[in-house]
Amino acid sequence: MSDLENNALQLLNRVFGYQQFRQHQQEIISRVVAGGDAFVLMPTGGGKSLCYQIPALLRNGVGIVVSPLISLMKDQVDALCANGVRAACFNSSLTADEARRVLARLHGGELDLLYVAPERLLNDSFLERLASIEIALFAIDEAHCVSQWGHDFRPEYIKLGTLHEIFPEVPRIALTATAEKQTRLDILQRLQLHNPLQVVAGFDRPNIRYTVVDKKRPYDQLKQFLQGRSDESGIVYALSRKRVEEIAARLQGDGFRAAAYHAGMSAEDRRKTQDDFLRDDLQIVVATVAFGMGIDKPNVRFVVHYDLPKNVESYYQETGRAGRDGLPAEALLLLGFGDIALVRGLIEKSGNPEQVRIEVQKLNAMVSFAEAGTCRRRALLGYFGEPMTEDCGNCDICLDPPETYDATEDARKALSCVYRVGQRFGIGHVIDVLRGAKTERIFSLRHEKLSTWGIGREQGQDHWSHLLRQLIHLGYLEQDMANYSVLKLTATARPLLRGEIALKLSRPRIKAERKKRPARKIVGLEYDEQLFQRLRARRKKIADRDGVPPYVVFGDASLAEMAASLPTSDADLLGINGVGQTKLERYGSEFLAEIVGYMSR
Repeated sequence: MSDLENNALQLLNRVFGYQQFRQHQQEIISRVVAGGDAFVLMPTGGGKSLCYQIPALLRNGVGIVVSPLISLMKDQVDALCANGVRAACFNSSLTADEARRVLARLHGGELDLLYVAPERLLNDSFLERLASIEIALFAIDEAHCVSQWGHDFRPEYIKLGTLHEIFPEVPRIALTATAEKQTRLDILQRLQLHNPLQVVAGFDRPNIRYTVVDKKRPYDQLKQFLQGRSDESGIVYALSRKRVEEIAARLQGDGFRAAAYHAGMSAEDRRKTQDDFLRDDLQIVVATVAFGMGIDKPNVRFVVHYDLPKNVESYYQETGRAGRDGLPAEALLLLGFGDIALVRGLIEKSGNPEQVRIEVQKLNAMVSFAEAGTCRRRALLGYFGEPMTEDCGNCDICLDPPETYDATEDARKALSCVYRVGQRFGIGHVIDVLRGAKTERIFSLRHEKLSTWGIGREQGQDHWSHLLRQLIHLGYLEQDMANYSVLKLTATARPLLRGEIALKLSRPRIKAERKKRPARKIVGLEYDEQLFQRLRARRKKIADRDGVPPYVVFGDASLAEMAASLPTSDADLLGINGVGQTKLERYGSEFLAEIVGYMSR
């Protein structure tokens, strides 16, 4: 092991309390510490932050982290400070005195990491300050914001591409959890990363169970879902501020510890809701899908989409706020077809025709995912270009399979039609050709002359739409999102076209029944549930006393590991993931006393 690798591992153990790196982390850290650029795509909870936090501690100077959300900055700074790292944020939430103190620490070399918004970073006066300070690295978090194809495009992010001109010797690392192929290419181009190490670690979150049900009396469906979850934290996303407030009020009336959270509220009210949620004083936050909460709370056990998200990226990011600690979590989507028209109407209010076109295509992909009769995880990962060869076994489709039929012949017809139209048209036109439509467009293109025109007229529009979407999810077709979502054949389509393999597909699903929810267990770890609850109670007391969220003390996964291995000494406790030297000194004795007291009953 090299000195660099040894130093990085020591930091991982001593500061962050983890015994070993996850896949790709060490490679990324080595590249950035050596002064190289990197692009990192990892799923939420996959350990992206360590990929720039450890290099910032190993390199001389301060690491500058660009983050789009004030709330997310605060969460990350709180967690770093609890681990003994000298971190701060510099944003509009600070008072004048607080801002002056942060700048004094920056100029005094007393910071390891400073979190800033892109507008603040690129302010001329702030850039002048940085010119006289040694900078370890620039970390651009939520890098999908730089791309017009990203689900949360922010114009101010585009200017971050100038950093390499202003600070040519400072390494840059761009990180995101949500970027399909077109967005990834856009990020690399706009940020002008120099020969970057590119790591795409995958999108799979196997601990999340995905479920989609038809929306029918949605509030009653939500209440039924919440039964038996009184000790679990969760988020409910809705489309409008009015609906958010209505749902929150009804939940409160029914005895749930719930509160609303949306952009129309005062900053003070939003801050209180978020703080109460982070401190486990609030069970449920009801929020608008358009307003990202930017929370870093690891023990969110469920996310409910009361309304349809605008795109797959938003859905993936929002469901990814559940189960960040690796324990089982659930994602429930209520699919109402009236929502589709509502979301489309909101999109079309934009004054930018090109952005409308992009967002409508992304909405269609979201609808396609929600209507899929194939494994939800395969459909979700397929969208991001990460095909799965087997079903996941942990979604509503896998747990309650829909009716299937031999679709080989219909699939060959559909694939042949895509080929015959030159792989230059989207789903709608392919279906028109299959069904023998007599439209002006068909005749102008002379597609009524094709051998595939009308070969599927015995089946309806819904049949072919459902079939084509499944072929996309299964990887036989791909949609070129950058080119009006035209359908193209993949290499895996050839054996099917040649009749070398058979294919079974699902029929359209009318209703999905929710199966028994998973127990909250760490895979391969049996722990004492009673002790686990006592440790949670102890953690809550410590957190309230110290004025921090409970997860900043220890995450649920760390407590579960304690309840399984029953540590009785400092050395034993340091062997628990998430227990570093600073946390051992701050909290170790209280947790050891709780464990020893429980064992000696």
